[in-house]
Amino acid sequence: MASLWQIETEGGILHGVFGPVITVFEWAAAIIDIFAILVLLIGAVRFIYGVARSEFRSGTERVRGMNRERIELGRYILAGLELFIVSDVIHTALSLAFSDLVFLLLLVIIRSITSFFLDRELDEVKRELKE
Repeated sequence: MASLWQIETEGGILHGVFGPVITVFEWAAAIIDIFAILVLLIGAVRFIYGVARSEFRSGTERVRGMNRERIELGRYILAGLELFIVSDVIHTALSLAFSDLVFLLLLVIIRSITSFFLDRELDEVKRELKE
């Protein structure tokens, strides 16, 4: 039976027994990371386009257009954050290192807080749009 220190320093039990499978999972996590970045980039491009388009409107329609774009961007950010959490969970499950588990815990806490406040802000903007 491997000690906790051996698991921490040698990459874990999984890497020795299931090396090729672990490589596939690491690639899957990397692909999820790439998709998360793409989601964020698509959201940013759509936001820039939408804001530029709404700038040519006048009065309240310009503000409403900007708020709609903020809601859309928020949705993309939340989706990207959720994909990053999936990837981080996979990385942590593969490493079995305690330090990675603590790192994942901190990341999930930070991302959850960010998601919570972003979601609250989006709800507030949605209420403004309905008024």
